[in-house]
Amino acid sequence: MTNDVRAVLFDFGGVILSSPIEGFLAYEAAAGLPRGFLQSLNVRDPDTNAWACMERGELSEDEFYARFEAEARAQGGTIDAREVLRRLTGRVRPEMVDVLRTLRARYTTVCVTNNMRIGFGTAMASSPELAAEIADVMALFEHVIESCKIGARKPERRFFEHACQAAGIPPEACVFLDDLGMNLKTARAMGMTTIKVTAPAAAIEELERVLGHPIRPV
Repeated sequence: MTNDVRAVLFDFGGVILSSPIEGFLAYEAAAGLPRGFLQSLNVRDPDTNAWACMERGELSEDEFYARFEAEARAQGGTIDAREVLRRLTGRVRPEMVDVLRTLRARYTTVCVTNNMRIGFGTAMASSPELAAEIADVMALFEHVIESCKIGARKPERRFFEHACQAAGIPPEACVFLDDLGMNLKTARAMGMTTIKVTAPAAAIEELERVLGHPIRPV
């Protein structure tokens, strides 16, 4: 528990939005690929693979598709990269949005997201309807930090440095929620308090303990 927190940083996919891993698993099942195949591509050469480069805005859309498919072939699989992206539909988690609305009155709220300049709107939305819903949620944040716009991505330290500079708040005064441990590791090393999100209810309960007061609507 701490009373020194001034900002709450939220990952988007996997925290505010359901996990994109669900889309990966759905594609793998439909394409007859081994479970976890797509995730394995994204942890291989994690700083230089197609996914990482696209999240930093270093590739064109066609370059990304070609490189991602080539990486899959090199590991013995065949994928349609465009279809993989179309599977990343996601669902906004209303309980997390409610918490975000509550926190805005007392804390600086920051969205810190790895995404690509692909799809409809921001956060790689797969339909205009989802893009509109996401835009409404994004408008609740005081700051939105997108990897493809700043040329850095989580878990790179410079991504978090940029986020803290944009918010004007030092890392030690931040709480950060993410569903990936590798992202949390960098933030924690910088002095942030971190919460790994595996289920919204548990994450909200832990955030209440960290902040020292209720945040769920009554």
